Amino acid sequence: MKKFLRIFMLFAILLTAACNAILDQDEIKQTTEESQPMQETADTPSGTYESGLVKSNAAREMSPEVNPEDASALVKNNSQFAFKFYEQIRQGSENIIFSPISLSLALSMTLAGADSATENALSEALQLTLPEENVHPAFNSLLMSLEDSQKDLPEEFQGNKFQLNIANSIWTQVGYDFKQNFLDILARHYGAGIYNVDYKKDSEAARLAINDWIEEETEDKIKDLVPPGAITPLTRLVLANAIYFYGSWFHPFDEAATADAPFTLLDGSEKTVDMMSLSGEGFPYAYGDNYQAIQLPYLSQDFVMTILLPDQDQYLDFEANLDSEKFAKIMEIMAYKDVDLKMPKFDFTSSIGAKNPLIQMGMGEAFDADRADFSAMTDTEELFISDVLHKATITVDEQGTEAAAATAVIMRAASIQVDPIPLVLDRPFMFFIQHQPTGTILFMGRVVEP
Repeated sequence: MKKFLRIFMLFAILLTAACNAILDQDEIKQTTEESQPMQETADTPSGTYESGLVKSNAAREMSPEVNPEDASALVKNNSQFAFKFYEQIRQGSENIIFSPISLSLALSMTLAGADSATENALSEALQLTLPEENVHPAFNSLLMSLEDSQKDLPEEFQGNKFQLNIANSIWTQVGYDFKQNFLDILARHYGAGIYNVDYKKDSEAARLAINDWIEEETEDKIKDLVPPGAITPLTRLVLANAIYFYGSWFHPFDEAATADAPFTLLDGSEKTVDMMSLSGEGFPYAYGDNYQAIQLPYLSQDFVMTILLPDQDQYLDFEANLDSEKFAKIMEIMAYKDVDLKMPKFDFTSSIGAKNPLIQMGMGEAFDADRADFSAMTDTEELFISDVLHKATITVDEQGTEAAAATAVIMRAASIQVDPIPLVLDRPFMFFIQHQPTGTILFMGRVVEP
């Protein structure tokens, strides 16, 4: 049987009229999708609410012209952002999963509407070194690369489950006047339009409409995401990004080999977990003074899970000292080795209030009603970001087809016949879901208690 990884990630930024107090920091996630048929929406009575889509007439740039230096710089900046953000949220002893690319995408859409010091604050938090006019085409190019990779599934795997969906949109107060340049940037580089809702007249109906749409977009996996009270009559704008990832391993785990095994927690106590086993396959592998690393490919081998396993009692020190540069150096020394791998199943959800971490990273200006400047977005009202909310769910277990098992034999034939290296994930470890051609980190987290 083939093992799969399934991830749902929901992320939203709430912008509020400057006269409003900051909204409650509860879970409000909006999944988003590219354009649907354009539809005008008029004010409607409470209880008969409908939403529609307003979008620039500008077409999505399907082949953006981006020089390699800009593309490389954006990926490097995104990795720096990923580790800086992780540094802000890693305190505590719980499992973590978040999507750096999702955060970066939603914030870059917000950047398109920012001006003056607010624009600088967003760029600082995002670790951007590119001028803003180069950021959006570079993101578009990156999105195209991700889409191309999932289309390149080998013919023998057609029909097997591998899916990566990335979608963006904006939910705004009906009748709001947004600047054409802002709409054009969203359409050309992010494929995003603006969904009209009526927060003023019926914020509860707007909340329900968004929840219904989220439920549909996540195949009924995320229900009632936006809680009562999270959206108020003074809400004006929600920028949303959603990522859905479902991937079968290129090398299958044998379900019959899964057995109970001990897993050592951060406090030194042990927990019995379902430990999967995979013997003698060839994987990119590396080791250092205080860690081992391995990469597990998915059916689309442009996507991999990288796992970093610190030595016994070294997890917290290793995590605290890991940054984007050290991570990149580990990736450089990966080499194919035969590995006997033991890995626990895990299934968990992280809900992250991103507002305070982003303020600590330099984005405070954008959250300040008196200082925020989103005049590149609209002159209708002074807006500020009231909250940034992030939620991700990951499930790893054993399912799949025989196609990958047959291919695993082909991969095995190319490996050097030496004694396999034992790698047992029986203590806390970090994981990264990456797009290999660009080096983009799609998801990042840790497992401290499977």
